[in-house]
Amino acid sequence: MSIFNVFTLMGGIAMFLYGMDLMGKALEQTAGSKLQGILSKMTASPVRGLLLGMVITAVIQSSGATTVMAVGFVNSGLMELHQAIGVIMGANIGTTVTGWLLSLSGLEGDSFAIQMLNPNAWAPILGFIGIFLYMLGKDKDRRSGVGKIMVGFSVLMAGMNTMSTAMSPLADEPWFMDLFLSFKNPVLGVLAGAVLTAVLQSSSASVGILQALTSTGAVTYAAAVPIIMGQNIGTTVTALISSAGANKNAKRTAFVHLYFNLIGTLVFLCGFYGLHALLDFSFYNETANTFGIAIVHTIFNIVTTAILLPFNRVLEKLAILTVPDSKDQAGEQHSLLDERLLSTPSVAVGRAMLTGGDMAEICRTSLLQAMSLTHKWDEAIADEVNRKEDAVDHYEDVLGTYLVKLSAKALSREDNRTINTLLHTINDLERISDHSVNLLKAGQEIQEKSIHFSHEAIDDLSVLEAAVQDIVNRTVDAFQKNDCYAAGKIEPLEQVVDGLVREVKTRHIARLQAGACTIEYGFVLDDLLTNYERIADHCSNIAVAMIEVSEDRFDTHEYLNHIKNGESPSFEKRYERYRGRYTFEPGPSGTAAAPEKKK
Repeated sequence: MSIFNVFTLMGGIAMFLYGMDLMGKALEQTAGSKLQGILSKMTASPVRGLLLGMVITAVIQSSGATTVMAVGFVNSGLMELHQAIGVIMGANIGTTVTGWLLSLSGLEGDSFAIQMLNPNAWAPILGFIGIFLYMLGKDKDRRSGVGKIMVGFSVLMAGMNTMSTAMSPLADEPWFMDLFLSFKNPVLGVLAGAVLTAVLQSSSASVGILQALTSTGAVTYAAAVPIIMGQNIGTTVTALISSAGANKNAKRTAFVHLYFNLIGTLVFLCGFYGLHALLDFSFYNETANTFGIAIVHTIFNIVTTAILLPFNRVLEKLAILTVPDSKDQAGEQHSLLDERLLSTPSVAVGRAMLTGGDMAEICRTSLLQAMSLTHKWDEAIADEVNRKEDAVDHYEDVLGTYLVKLSAKALSREDNRTINTLLHTINDLERISDHSVNLLKAGQEIQEKSIHFSHEAIDDLSVLEAAVQDIVNRTVDAFQKNDCYAAGKIEPLEQVVDGLVREVKTRHIARLQAGACTIEYGFVLDDLLTNYERIADHCSNIAVAMIEVSEDRFDTHEYLNHIKNGESPSFEKRYERYRGRYTFEPGPSGTAAAPEKKK
């Protein structure tokens, strides 16, 4: 084997790893929201977790990435430790898909059907079609993503063939044959597989390289079996590294992955060599091929999963013994957004959206509590409003930083829209929380100064407050569901709130002139009205951002001018309906008042 073969081998490995990475990321990017939907259906059932792990790993082509996700979910509080165990087991089975795809390159036959099943026959044309789709498709759209998947698979197969060609001369090298003879020793074989996978950070990649090595004729099943066992142990390094700095349950998740593969390897090797001693397997010293490697890899993962799945609680207890509770860990918190998830952007986007929804819910409850304080003061509720304001500020800081990092990743168009929506709305949510504190202060002033409102003033405020509560509830619901149709109903209601605010001021002045209200009440009322109007404005901002981003544009003024200038019949109908719903009792002049629409 010459130095040029070594160069060719290095290039083949580079192409193989790049193709696998490109295909996996493109698959994940194209799956996008579907992957988020799968993750949102997680339950405590180990079997469903197992299926979940299989599906995700088959999509992103990496059991290591799936396990890192599980660590991130546990660290974020999105998943419990016992749920993660099933996902980890499923990831080990899902990673066998790559081996089966690569094994098709070993198909031999003269018939057209068999030749077309061999990826070497159609991978080049797949790459040709893929590069055209990628070049013709717009950046981040589905056509471009499908093109990347095709190109990635084509490059992967080209790398596989390059490696096989470069390693063919090794068949005539005595030292290479002796090396693989030494791997018949289970301990050496396991160590070799573990080290290779730990370096590559991918069991799929190391299995692919082992399949390429079968072209030398030096790989027997006696050597391949322990190497494959070691590869499953080596892949646990990724999760162990990612758990550094995580909370105790996230660390336990990584150790569950380690123990599952260690125990599975020990059980499988004992069973394999025990049965070989009794039955004397005829294939033991035969030369392995790509199909054989895929079969051994799959049998190992299915058998170990079937054996250990009923003992998932034992694995959990073993991990708890390894990472026990301590006084320092007793009060630890889950992180809102785990940076481990950034390696799987579509999942990170889903988690960011859930966090934004949590932030919106805190804003809603805080506002409703603050509004109640303007009618009846309660020190405990006031403290709760202040705590929630601090929490919302924290959410904004963490979420904003996370979104900036996430926006630098390769994202699908849908995921990119989600990030843009969050970036445009989290500040408005935070401002709503600020106005809740302002309402709290107004309530405190009312209590300290013993200000009493007239019955007419209370009735007027109750109408306005009902409209404000309505617009906030509609906005939060639309935001959490990412419902642009519901968001389209916000702006007409915002116009009604603005009209109500102006009318409350007008009616207060009339009462003031009639001697029914005091100037001191007027100062507090002005604070309340200002905050209610600003809250409605921020709700409008959130709704408009959702609508504009969904249509790949962001021109707020153009959108508002369009709907307010009579160019939107649906806007006019909704406005009239809301205006009819929120009306005042007859005012001091004796006539019923309805809010005017702001031009």
